[in-house]
Amino acid sequence: MGPLSARLLMQRGRPKSDRLGKIRSLDLSGLKLLSEDLDPKLLCRLKQLQELDLSNNQLETLPANLGLSHLRILRCANNQLGDVTALCQFPQLEELSLEGNPFLTVSDNLKVSFLLPNLRKVNGKDASSTCSQVENLNRELTSRVTAHWEKFVASQSPEEGAKKAQADFVRSAVRDVRYGPESLSEFTQWRVRMISEELVASSGTQVQEADIQERSSKATAAQESRARPVALKRPDDVPLSLPPNKRVCTSPLAQVEGSPVGSEGSRSALKLEPLHFLQCHSKNNSPQDLETQLWACAFEPAWEEGYTGATSQTVATCGGESVCVIDCQTGIVLHKYKAPGEEFFSVAWTALTVVTQAGHKKRWSVLAAAGLRGQVRLLHVRAGFCCGVIRAHKRAIATLCFSPTHETQLFTASYDKRIILWDIGTPNDDYEFQASQLLTLDTTSTPLRLCPVASCPNDYLLAGCEGGCCCWDVRLDQPRKRRVCEVEFIFSEGSEASGRRVDGLAFVNKDVVASKGNGLGTICLWSWSQTWVGRGSQPTVAVVVLAWLQWSPTKLAYLSLSTCPDEETVLCGDEEGNVWIYDVRHVLTQQPPLPAAPQAPTQVCTPPLPLLGPGVWYLGTSPASLSSHQILKWPQPRALSQTVTKTMVNTVVANPTLTYLTALTDSNIVAIWKRH
Repeated sequence: MGPLSARLLMQRGRPKSDRLGKIRSLDLSGLKLLSEDLDPKLLCRLKQLQELDLSNNQLETLPANLGLSHLRILRCANNQLGDVTALCQFPQLEELSLEGNPFLTVSDNLKVSFLLPNLRKVNGKDASSTCSQVENLNRELTSRVTAHWEKFVASQSPEEGAKKAQADFVRSAVRDVRYGPESLSEFTQWRVRMISEELVASSGTQVQEADIQERSSKATAAQESRARPVALKRPDDVPLSLPPNKRVCTSPLAQVEGSPVGSEGSRSALKLEPLHFLQCHSKNNSPQDLETQLWACAFEPAWEEGYTGATSQTVATCGGESVCVIDCQTGIVLHKYKAPGEEFFSVAWTALTVVTQAGHKKRWSVLAAAGLRGQVRLLHVRAGFCCGVIRAHKRAIATLCFSPTHETQLFTASYDKRIILWDIGTPNDDYEFQASQLLTLDTTSTPLRLCPVASCPNDYLLAGCEGGCCCWDVRLDQPRKRRVCEVEFIFSEGSEASGRRVDGLAFVNKDVVASKGNGLGTICLWSWSQTWVGRGSQPTVAVVVLAWLQWSPTKLAYLSLSTCPDEETVLCGDEEGNVWIYDVRHVLTQQPPLPAAPQAPTQVCTPPLPLLGPGVWYLGTSPASLSSHQILKWPQPRALSQTVTKTMVNTVVANPTLTYLTALTDSNIVAIWKRH
């Protein structure tokens, strides 16, 4: 489509007129318009335009000077918009449609509510609740920036140049003032910058409360102050009003009795504070559902540019027919995806680089989810839709994982005794994926856990299987596209132990592997490099054991372990709802010979957990102090007058900095702890 013409506008405008100034409604949808096709000099002649439809085009931005000051209805669905700040030029806008713009996030939704004071509907839904939430968040941000300003001014020396000091303040405020969930960090930093610059412009005059309260409906967008309450402050905040399956309450921290003594050589004591216990996977959102089993969770990669010290606090969980994306700080379920008839067993994240038609690079967080039906669903979480389905296997998929070095390469492992490596590609103009199959790896038993070798992820893949631990060569420059297991690892000399199930597998660091299932009541730490060097050409090889960690003596299977490599920590749940946490750095630094006996946890914490109302988990407990190893005891919450006891923790995962820890149970409970 070329530049717009006056003739085209009159053809598509209503009422019919030979003068652009009389047109009140204009339909420019489906013309494949690019941003540069919107000529401000032409469009500004539409003096009386009140309704404009730009849907189903290829717009990446809106020109900032269109001059449509009377516009009340704007439709921009199904474009490629990546920014909403240009909407402030339409102060009278009442209805807005932005569906199908996959680069827009929840932060952009809040920006819209802030910029447009008269907005009544967004994407066909009432906007009043979002506007009210925006006001509350803005008040908190203004308060925090003002306090930061006062502290900053007090620390400045008289010799400091005024302009430099003011610029330093804006930078420090954007860097240091934090509030709300990570998913809204783009919005909060945007507002923090604006508030900081306003303070600087007013020479540090403190913003009064009256300046941040609700304006009249005719106030300009720059004067509006609206935001969403996205964080619960500890300890005295009133909890958010959420649906029953999402409600959370918090309580003041109780006194910690005694002080833990860490093992020699271990880090200083950690503390974990329980934040939220959620029933977000309930069937029909029923608080009575304590039966849906939850299987896997994964933290979103923290790839946001310009966010210094970023660590993800967004976790995806799966179980039953749903996948939930949760903000760990607030306990808010940001997104919930349901597939009736499915039972999800595994989730995995990747961050794709997408190039738009105009050549601009965008980053997408894509979540892969799979389970009973053998299909992989690719979810564009922030835009809120499924943008691809891979019919990967004819039987259920037990687990999946993305390559740590190739963002589009995905491994899927199925009960059909096959592991397949896919290239999911990048989405086309319709945001659809076309996946291609790269490799097929045959197994002799069901693969349960996948783990690319940390030191050479492009070369070898480990898998914990029903029949043991196996390894494949996955180099793509090799000719064979279908391969059998190259080597099987055994954990003792006895033949009985060689074929035991391995249902937990993860790298602690570049060399050390943690595995579970090959010995009752223990977790094995072994060296990949030492084992591989001693392999030769043998089809089986005994692992070089570094240490054994004492674990639950249960005979139950499929209780998965995970690791936090940055902290050299191993995590595992058990059949009674406990979370076992091992700080293994002191074990790995011991000189040979290592202790023959399994290394036992050194502290047990048992926090109480009463109930407050159906579906509302009230956390009245002290933070748990961690020594070298620890067991977090199940707190036995009450739900609908019954105590939830001895639930199985199927999996437990922490984010890279061990700031948040998420445990999933077989009783439909997502438990979230925070490092205190």
